[in-house]
Amino acid sequence: MGESRGLHRLAVATAGATFVLLFVGGLVTSTGSALAVPDWPLANGQFFPPMVGGVLFEHGHRLAASAVGCLTLALALWTVVGEPRAAVRVLGLLALFAVILQGVLGGITVLYKLPLAVSVTHACLAQTFFCLTVTLAIVTGRRWRDAEPVLSADEGTALTWLAALTTAVVFLQLVLGALMRHMGAGLAIPDFPLAFGRVVPPLATPFVAVHFAHRVGALVVATAVLLTATRVLRRHAGVPSLRRGALLALALVVLQIGLGATIIWTRRAVVPTTTHLVIGAALLATCLALGLRAARATAPRRAPRRAVALGQALA
Repeated sequence: MGESRGLHRLAVATAGATFVLLFVGGLVTSTGSALAVPDWPLANGQFFPPMVGGVLFEHGHRLAASAVGCLTLALALWTVVGEPRAAVRVLGLLALFAVILQGVLGGITVLYKLPLAVSVTHACLAQTFFCLTVTLAIVTGRRWRDAEPVLSADEGTALTWLAALTTAVVFLQLVLGALMRHMGAGLAIPDFPLAFGRVVPPLATPFVAVHFAHRVGALVVATAVLLTATRVLRRHAGVPSLRRGALLALALVVLQIGLGATIIWTRRAVVPTTTHLVIGAALLATCLALGLRAARATAPRRAPRRAVALGQALA
C-alpha cells in the first residue's frame, strides 16, 4: 500500500511539473525568446549561460524540461518494477518515450531555426505527454482502485464516448492554436468578437484563415463541453468525481474564451497569451479525466444467458 501511495505521489508530481513546463514553454513563444539560445544541447556554448533577457525564458525552459525528464524516468522505472498492471507499465514507458522524443524535437526546433512543422509537432506532443502523465496520476490513485461501478453499461458507455469525443475536439483546437501561434497569426484578425467588423471575415490569407478556424473551433469546443457537462449534471450529478469534472470543464471553457478575447484586446500581452495556452491544457486534461472516470464507473455488460450457461459448463 505504501509503495502504491508513493508511485501515485510521484505521478502527481510529474503531472504538476509538466503543467508548469507548459507555462514556461508558452513564455518562450509569448516573449519571442525561442532562438535566444541558438545552439543545442549547449546554451551559447555553455552548460549554464547568464540568465538574462530571452535566455532566461529559453534556457529556463530547457532546465524545467530536464527536471520533468528526470521525474518521468523515475516514474517509468517505478511502474516497470513495482506496478502489477501491464497497462500502467506500458503507460509509464510511453511517457518516457514521449519525453525523450520531445527533447529531440526541441533540439531540432532550435538547430533548424523554428521550422513550422517541427514547432507545431513539438507543441502538440507536449499536450500528449501531459495527457499521459495525468492518466498515470489518475490510475495510480486510491480512488481509481477503490471505484465502484455506479453507472449502467448503456449510460456509462454513452458518457465515456461523449467525453472522449470532447477530449478529441479540445485536442484538435489546441493543434489549431499551436499552428496559429507558430505562424505568428495571433493578431491576424485584430478585433473581437467580430472579425474585421464582420461575422465571417474575408479569408484572404492563410493567417486569417487559421485564426478564424481557431475561433470557430472555440465555439465547437464550448458546445461539446456544454453537452458533456449537461449530461453529467442532469443524469449523474450524484457521482462526485463526475460532477466535479463537469463543473471544472465548464469553468475552464468560460475562462479560456475570456482569455482569448483578452489576447486580442491587449495585443497579445504575455500573461494572458501564456495563460491561454495552459488553461487549454487544463481543459484537455479535465475532459480526459472525466472520460476515464466515466469508464471506471461503468458497470460491465451482462453476458447473455447462453454465454453464462456455457461458462458455467466449462467451469
